Amino acid sequence: MPSRTLPPPPPPVYLRTWPDRQTLLTDRGMALEELHRRHLGVGRLLLLWLYGLGGSVGWALLVQPLQMLADRDSSGFLLGPVLGALGLAVLAPSVIGVVYAVRYDRRIRHLSAAWLALDHHPASDARLRSPALSLLWLLSSLAVCTLGLWASFAAAAYAEPGRDTYADVVQGMGVGLIVWLTGLLGAAKAVGHYRWAVRMLAPAPTPATP
Repeated sequence: MPSRTLPPPPPPVYLRTWPDRQTLLTDRGMALEELHRRHLGVGRLLLLWLYGLGGSVGWALLVQPLQMLADRDSSGFLLGPVLGALGLAVLAPSVIGVVYAVRYDRRIRHLSAAWLALDHHPASDARLRSPALSLLWLLSSLAVCTLGLWASFAAAAYAEPGRDTYADVVQGMGVGLIVWLTGLLGAAKAVGHYRWAVRMLAPAPTPATP
C-alpha cells in the first residue's frame, strides 16, 4: 500500500507565519512536488500492476477447486479448501489495496487543492502538469486494458468443447476482467490528472486595464 505519510495541509490563516511571499512559495512548491510524486509517480503505476497481478493469481487459485471437480480429481476434496483459502488470502489484499489507493489519491487531491489555493505561481506549477508521465500512465494502461479484453474474449470464444471445462472459461474470463479493470483504473487516473491540471493549473486571468 502507499505510504501513509503525506505533507500536512497548510496552516489556517491565523497560524500562518511565513515572513514573506518567497518563503510561502518555497514551502508550497515542496509540498506540491511531494504530493505530485505520491500521486503520479512510476512507483504508483507499478504498485497498481502488482495489485492486478495479485488479483489475477488469487482468482486463478479460487477457481482451481472447480477445475479439480470438473476433472473428477479426487485430490480436490483435500486440496480444494486449501487452494480456495489461499486464493482469498491473495485476492483480498489486492482488492483492499486498490480501495485504499483510490481513497489515498482523493486525499492527495484535497491537499493539493489546499496548497494551490495559497497563491498562484505559474513558473513552478507548470511542472505539476507532467504530460510525459501522464501519457505513460495512459498508454500503458490502455495496453493493459487491451490485454485484459483479449484474454476475456479468447477464453470464451476459443474454448474447445470436451477439452476446456466451464471452470477453464471462468478462470480465463475472470483473469482477463481483472487485468482489464487494472488498466481501466490506470487510464482513468491519467485522464483525471489531465482534467485536474486543466482546471487547477490554468493561468490566472490578467486584470483588465482601465
